[in-house]
Amino acid sequence: MSELVPGGNMPLPGGAVTVRVPGPFDVSALVTDDGGKVRGDADFVFYNQPSAPGVRLDGDALTVDPPRLRPGATRVTVVVSAAEPGTPLGRLPAPTLHVTAPGGGSLARFAPPHPRQETVLLLAEIYRRGGGWKLRALGQGYADGLAGIARDFGVDVVDDGAASAASPALAAGPAPPLRRASTAPQSPAGAAASRPPSPRLSPSPDPDGFLGLVNSARAAAGSPPVSLDARLATAARAHAAAMAASGRLGVEGRDGVSVYQRITAAGYTYVTVGEHLVSGPRTPAEFVEYCLSDEPPRRTLQEPGFTHAGLAWSDGAGDIYWTALWARPLTPGDLARTAAEVVDLTNRERARAGLRPLAADPHLTTAAQAHSADMVARAFYSHTSPEGSQPWDRAAAAGARRRSIGENIACGQRSPAEVVDGWMNSPGHRANILKADFTHIGIGFEGGGQRGTYWTQLFGA
Repeated sequence: MSELVPGGNMPLPGGAVTVRVPGPFDVSALVTDDGGKVRGDADFVFYNQPSAPGVRLDGDALTVDPPRLRPGATRVTVVVSAAEPGTPLGRLPAPTLHVTAPGGGSLARFAPPHPRQETVLLLAEIYRRGGGWKLRALGQGYADGLAGIARDFGVDVVDDGAASAASPALAAGPAPPLRRASTAPQSPAGAAASRPPSPRLSPSPDPDGFLGLVNSARAAAGSPPVSLDARLATAARAHAAAMAASGRLGVEGRDGVSVYQRITAAGYTYVTVGEHLVSGPRTPAEFVEYCLSDEPPRRTLQEPGFTHAGLAWSDGAGDIYWTALWARPLTPGDLARTAAEVVDLTNRERARAGLRPLAADPHLTTAAQAHSADMVARAFYSHTSPEGSQPWDRAAAAGARRRSIGENIACGQRSPAEVVDGWMNSPGHRANILKADFTHIGIGFEGGGQRGTYWTQLFGA
């Protein structure tokens, strides 16, 4: 059984898996596509709507059968809240996720940091990666309950007892009967004294025209437009709030979580990522103007490789702290293309030195990818894993039969060109790339760790 940490992930076996959160909690699920949005009310599984294609809720047990999800679905996010609506999770025992295989065997356990004022917690997600499915631990909380879910998943929360609060877009159609039988004291008329809100579909707005400002600047540079992504907005909001709370800018907040870990925790797996962390501007227009005023931030805003963006700001000590995130999602083909580009750039450097090219080795590739993923999942950066394994141990465990092994690692670089250039400018890494004895290579890449992207080059002879 795997013990997961926030942002940690693991592959799932074929067939249905079951997740449970014992205790005084309600478990629910959101079914989304790569854009992180529900398509409609049927994509929300909870106590009063306990099933959807491929998802079934039975008490505290949620069973997910990925091949049976609706067409286009690529992610199921597991949500936990207090059984008594509005109760801060900090008043209850810490919710713990238990995952079991189709046969009932234990697969994983995830105990997130104990929530405080949060009333809703995104606990984990089951998502498609390449031809398989994986589980990722999240631990993202919302102090504003279902209203936070509304912003990030396209689910609008309507209080049935206050019709005037309903959005005009929803007033034209009847509300689905998404109500839970209340255990609260009843009024003399027999009606529930309070009702939890009902989730319903709603579009995600463009905050203050930010997208138009950004895409205008990108068009001027010949870059394609980006679209807003709810998951990036979630991560941006959490990081802006963390910076405002500490009163300082930084990639890592006072809570010890980096902006990249927040992106992964929000469910966005990226192949390239960028960020703007800024204080001072008072409006999105001033923020974009600042980003265009100097070369490094302008280059990030206009980077043609980005496809999505998210923006948030938070007040803190009389200042406004901004986080803008830019990314392109990791698609099934991206990992192979990224690895192939690193191999190609590495072999170009060897050719300049008069050396023969390295051939890709599937066993070295497996070991390199596992090490990059492990560094992200367990928040370390070293050739030596926490339990003491070395590069040659990992290569042998993956099936490589090489008499000599070498390894380069790096973190934070945004592209294959940047990482190979960095290695070539470091004597020890350069020596591995240009070692004449090496004949084979494997590449690993993973995003979402403390420092962003994590790269591994594993050489063999």
